[in-house]
Amino acid sequence: MDLFPLWNSIRISAISTAAVFFLGIFCAYYISKAPKYFKGIIDVVLTLPLVLPPTVVGYLLLRVLGPKRPVGAMFLSLFDIKLTMTWWSAVFATMVVTFPLMYRTARGAFELFDNNLAYSARTLGLSDTYIFWKIRLPYCKQGIIAGTVLTFARALGEYGATSMIAGYTPGRTATISTTVYNLWRTNNDNLAFKWVVINIAISCVVLMAVNMVEKKERQAVSLKEGA
Repeated sequence: MDLFPLWNSIRISAISTAAVFFLGIFCAYYISKAPKYFKGIIDVVLTLPLVLPPTVVGYLLLRVLGPKRPVGAMFLSLFDIKLTMTWWSAVFATMVVTFPLMYRTARGAFELFDNNLAYSARTLGLSDTYIFWKIRLPYCKQGIIAGTVLTFARALGEYGATSMIAGYTPGRTATISTTVYNLWRTNNDNLAFKWVVINIAISCVVLMAVNMVEKKERQAVSLKEGA
């Protein structure tokens, strides 16, 4: 059993999750402070990939990153780098598809933040940078953790956009999802089922880890309230 799809899926999910983590938090923080009319417009734009079919997202990415399209042609001519049909092409797809999950979850957490804590910290002479990393982010960490885990799990199972922009090449671009489809298409149900079980097992482990973190957090809060 070739384990390349497992390794490839994990590295694609990890890279895209790391990128979306910082990008999602950055956008969520600043957009949560924006005027309502601006927030409504930009929120629709950033959340659109969440409701679009993944194949539509993949098609739009091909229109931008394809070798005969503006960005793709520029990278190909200047750096001799092809932005499609490689394993890291799937990173672009998973980033676009999973970004709304991180963004919406983080934004919701930031909007629930008690700004009186920030005001009090400023009266003590603390910088906005210090307040963000030492006060605001720890206060909102439950939402941040939930968004991060959902992002990773969604990236791990992404198929539609990934298959369009990265394709399926055994040993090069194959992921768990594209492998399952191609095994099913070639009537190799037994091996396809094994990959399905592996995907379910990984997802269950990730979600159990989140539940454990949330349980510890609730226990810590209970102890503080009891004290």
